Order: sequence, then structure tokens, then C-alpha cells
Amino acid sequence: MRFFTGLHQPSDAKHIDAAFISVNRLVKRKSDFVVGDWIMDSGAFSHMLRDGDHMPAKEYAKQIVRWKNCGNLLAAVSQDWMCESFILEKTGLTVVDHQRLTVERYDELLRHDTGCYIIPVIQGYEPDDYVRHIGMYGHRLAPGMWVGVGSICKRNGSPRKILDVLMAIKLERPDLRLHGFGLKKTSLDNMTIRALLETADSMAWSFAARKNGTGANDWRNAAAFKKGIESEPTGQRHFIELLAG
Repeated sequence: MRFFTGLHQPSDAKHIDAAFISVNRLVKRKSDFVVGDWIMDSGAFSHMLRDGDHMPAKEYAKQIVRWKNCGNLLAAVSQDWMCESFILEKTGLTVVDHQRLTVERYDELLRHDTGCYIIPVIQGYEPDDYVRHIGMYGHRLAPGMWVGVGSICKRNGSPRKILDVLMAIKLERPDLRLHGFGLKKTSLDNMTIRALLETADSMAWSFAARKNGTGANDWRNAAAFKKGIESEPTGQRHFIELLAG
């Protein structure tokens, strides 16, 4: 699993070898920034929580094009519709509605020529929801595609629930390379979760630093958190034994 560190300030990306930066941090920025490998987040959670909708796809695509020449932009995350209960209450829609809208927005983004890989997001809440959503994507999910797993960041307190979701996806499509959004150390300490993921991101370092009064915007705290995550064992053997058993 490769870990991408979530950053508040794009200017701090020069200190981190794999960064995860929200488009919300870039829309008002004028100048380029120094960065290595990175992923652009769509800021979907913030937009949905605040507005119950997204930045227009055309505008997001424009931002991708604007920033893709900074460093090595590996991918931009599609504008998914989260399925947590408080988001559903805000929109008044169902999980299935949000899954349909997630696929539709992915299709819309692909119609814009960004020259960048767009990460489709598999959405749901219960494990079976995610399996259904894979079916809704259909042929769009080619073998070996790199895809995101949505609506799991608020379940870090129960790694078993995250594991159940990841296992359901892998049992349906073992070829898919999964990205876990917003995972905390409580989840990433689980070796099987790590083995099921290709990549993951987190800004948990900032929350912890704010709580401890040690600098919620200090890149050194971000770097220390990343080092701690990457020092954990991969858990590949544990994963193989789990599937065999």
C-alpha cells in the first residue's frame, strides 16, 4: 500500500513525496507549486456537506487541466456522492440515487478532455451496496482499474466494518486496485486492510496535531505521520493466509 499524505497547504507538498491535495485548496491559488507524485481530491465531501451538490464538472475539469503540470499528477478523484446517513438526510435521496449520480458524474467528467486519469469511486454503506455499485458501473470498470472506496472515513473507529466493505469488493472484483479515502491509523494498523489497498490517504495527522496543540498545519507533523504509517508491516502474508483459511 502506498500512502498519500493529505495537506492543507499545497506549498508544503515539496516536503512530502506523495501528496493528496483537495481542489478546494487550489481554486483561488495563482501560482504553481512544487510537488512530486500527487492525487487531486475533488473536495466532494466538503461540497456535499455544505451545499448538497458539487462544483460543476466543467469547472473541476478546468482545475485539473490547470494544475496537472505541477509535479506528477497521478490522478484526480471523481466527484462522488457519499452515502453516510447525514449526507442522505441533506439531499433527501437514497443510497441507490447517490450511486447512480456518482456514475453519472464520472461519465460527465470523462467527457472533458483533462489528460488525467479520473479515479472512479465505488459508493455505498453496507458491503452489498458496494457490490451493487460495481454492477452499476458495468464495463466502465476495466480489469485492474484503480478505484476509490467511498463512505468509509467515518468508520475508522470500527476497522472491522471497513474490512467487510473491502472484502466484499475484492470478492466481487479481485482485480481492482483500491484506494481508501481518509483512513486513520486505527484502520491502517490493520494488516489485512493494508493488504487489500493499493493506496490510501489521510489528514488524521492534522486532527491529532490540533488536539495536541502541536501545529495542525505543520508539514513536519504530516511527515512524521507518514513515516509512522509506512513503517508498519505490509501484512501481505496475513492477507494470503486469511483468504486461504
